[in-house]
Amino acid sequence: MPDRHAQRARIFPQRRHPPLRAAEPRRLSAHEIAIEAVGWGGAVLILGAYFLLSLGRVDGQSRLYQAMNVVGAAGFAINGWWHGALPSTALNLVWMLIGAVTLWRIARRSSSSRTG
Repeated sequence: MPDRHAQRARIFPQRRHPPLRAAEPRRLSAHEIAIEAVGWGGAVLILGAYFLLSLGRVDGQSRLYQAMNVVGAAGFAINGWWHGALPSTALNLVWMLIGAVTLWRIARRSSSSRTG
């Protein structure tokens, strides 16, 4: 009977599997804590914006809603970049760009209504 462990070891290299025992916990540096805080802050802002929109407290064309989305997406993008989550980073950069363009259009529309 062949040695099954040796066969599996060749099929599944060690680097793909975590160790059986969890690594000892380490303390996060101040920089890492800041990156995590930025990410969580972004999450709170985006969820808060959606919550306010769902309650009817803001509409999609409000400055507050768009600003919350822009700043929240920036936080997510920074956190995603730090963790190497490139699809998430790209998504949030696009989300941020959409919000920034919308804020610019809102500002342009309100300035033209004041002059006209």
